[in-house]
Amino acid sequence: MTDTQLGALFFLQLGVILIVCRLVGWCAVRIGQPQVVAEMVAGFLMGPSFFGWVAPDIQAALFPAPTLHPIFVVSQIGLVLYMFCVGLEFRPDLMLKHSRSAAAVSVAGIVVPFTLGGAVALWLLPAGGFFAEQVRPAHAVLFVGAAMSITAFPMLARIIHERGIAGTALGTLTLAAGALDDAAAWIILAVVLGSFSGSTTLAISAALGGLFYVVVVLLVARPLLRKLDTAAEADGRMAPWMLTSILSALAIGAWFTDTVGIYAVFGAFVLGAGMPRGLLSRELQRSIGPVTTALLVPLFFVYTGLNSRLGLVHSSWLWTVTGIVFLVACVGKGLPCWLAARLTGVSDRDALGVATLMNARGMMELILLNIGLQRGLITPTFFTILVLMAIGTTLMATPMFNLVSRREPAVSPDSNLAHEKA
Repeated sequence: MTDTQLGALFFLQLGVILIVCRLVGWCAVRIGQPQVVAEMVAGFLMGPSFFGWVAPDIQAALFPAPTLHPIFVVSQIGLVLYMFCVGLEFRPDLMLKHSRSAAAVSVAGIVVPFTLGGAVALWLLPAGGFFAEQVRPAHAVLFVGAAMSITAFPMLARIIHERGIAGTALGTLTLAAGALDDAAAWIILAVVLGSFSGSTTLAISAALGGLFYVVVVLLVARPLLRKLDTAAEADGRMAPWMLTSILSALAIGAWFTDTVGIYAVFGAFVLGAGMPRGLLSRELQRSIGPVTTALLVPLFFVYTGLNSRLGLVHSSWLWTVTGIVFLVACVGKGLPCWLAARLTGVSDRDALGVATLMNARGMMELILLNIGLQRGLITPTFFTILVLMAIGTTLMATPMFNLVSRREPAVSPDSNLAHEKA
């Protein structure tokens, strides 16, 4: 296949992906589900698990092996931009409100699922077929623990905003706890990736490199970005050269963190979190957000779907493992978050709301799983099992939250779905 043919096919793929995601989203919104759930499901449907089973020849012609790399590359650009936008929405000040409850829920939502996830990893490791041969028990425990602990923070923000509870105790508590959980999960993942090489030197360099990057962003880049924000406020707009400068810094940050052995999305998130909150950050969200969520992020879901093969879960043993993983994910996350909220004085209704939202994994989980697959930590079979868990827990979040909080879904069929990501 020539470069010209590859380029032409990529545009056809992109058109089909966007149409399918929108159609599935049109159906999903009518049952109270956000667009992100539709895109997760659409990505899975376009892979070999459904499309490849129903029409294998057409699916193979539309998504031949040589085109997977371009999809991967563009999806990585989308992920970096997306995580930068997530960083822009990160609110450290939320940690100060309801800090006692937020800390308790966050710790419970990390420690318990991490412990149970580690137990699952130790149970599956001797069985074979779930982790790569070179994976040591410590790596397996850390990775599965992180996968069980992570929360779909951006999805929480979207649901909370739509339900009009952003300024309430429930909304603030959930956002703060979700942010802390995700930060802890990414730190754990950074440790896993840094140590997976088997070289202590590389693990130390990854940790030091990540710490160095955070210090540079906070102490060097942030004061410069504040000056840019001041200039934008004075001018009343974000000049094109400002956008170019920030995108250049974003690309370099993603390159650096990937090079030191962590991952590009870590650099993107830290830079976004380090941006001063003002006109510049709002303009960045307005400029980058819609294109990222509507055009680039769906490619990531499809790439995930193309790597998920439901046919690999082909035995009663594997389906049993899938059920246990799903049960451990739900109980290990939801129950301790509910209990921690109750013990710190939160009402039973709000505690149930916190628990249902914290149990959603969403896109954050899929990012983590794709990293694990790309770095050779997990096998395609275990990847598929964990993707099913991520989709299932995300599907549960909105209807369960509406049920326990006794609220009607606020999304209408004609609403703008572009920003509903997790």
